[in-house]
Amino acid sequence: MTKWTENEPSAGQPSPEPELSAYQQAMRERLLAAPVVPAPEPWRRSAYAPVGGLLGIGFAVHPGTGQDLVMVVSSDGHGLFDAVTGEKVARDRDPAPEDSGPDADPALSCPGLGPVAGSRVRVAGLFGGGLHTTTEDGWNLEVVAPAWPNERVLLSRGSGLPHSGPYGERWWHIFHSHYSELRAAGFSPSGQTLAVATSSDLSLWTRGAGPGGTGSD
Repeated sequence: MTKWTENEPSAGQPSPEPELSAYQQAMRERLLAAPVVPAPEPWRRSAYAPVGGLLGIGFAVHPGTGQDLVMVVSSDGHGLFDAVTGEKVARDRDPAPEDSGPDADPALSCPGLGPVAGSRVRVAGLFGGGLHTTTEDGWNLEVVAPAWPNERVLLSRGSGLPHSGPYGERWWHIFHSHYSELRAAGFSPSGQTLAVATSSDLSLWTRGAGPGGTGSD
C-alpha cells in the first residue's frame, strides 16, 4: 500500500526543472550542430516512399529469397516493400476492419500480405511496440530530441553513447524528423535493414545485396 507524505507536490503545481549541467549543455549543442549526412558504408539508402497517415511499420522475411520485407500500415491500407530494392511488392487498400490497424490486436500485429500472406507481422508505431536498436555486429541506433519535439535518428558503431566519439567516424546523424512525427526507427531482426518511419513517409537503408550486386557486412 502506498503511503503519501506531506512532501507530495500539490496537484496542478509544476515541479521546477533543474538547469542543464555544463556536460548536458555541451552534449545538446553537439547534437544540434551535427548535420544530416548519408549513412556510412556498407549502408546504402534503398527507398524513400511518401505514405500519408502512416501508423506503423514491421519487418517480415520473404519465404523464397530470405530478404527483409517491410510492412507499412497506414490510414490508407497496408503495403509491403522489398527492403533491398525498395520495390513495393504488395498492397491492400481495404483490409478487414478488425485488422486495419495493430491496435485491434493485443500483440500489435496485422495480417501479412503478398508473399507473407497467412502470417502476422508485429507493427511498431503510433500504438506502441518497438524495433531492434542494435545489431549483432555492433551497429546502434538512437533517437534523440535536443530541440523537442523534432527528433533525430543517430546511427553509430561501437560501444557507448554514439555522440561520445568523433562525428562522421563513430556516429552519424542520418535522419531529422522536423516536418512530421516520428513513428518508429530501428533495424530488422537480421540487422541488414534500417527503417525510419514518420507520419508521412518511410525511409529504408540496407546493407544487403542490391540489383546485380553482393551484400556487405
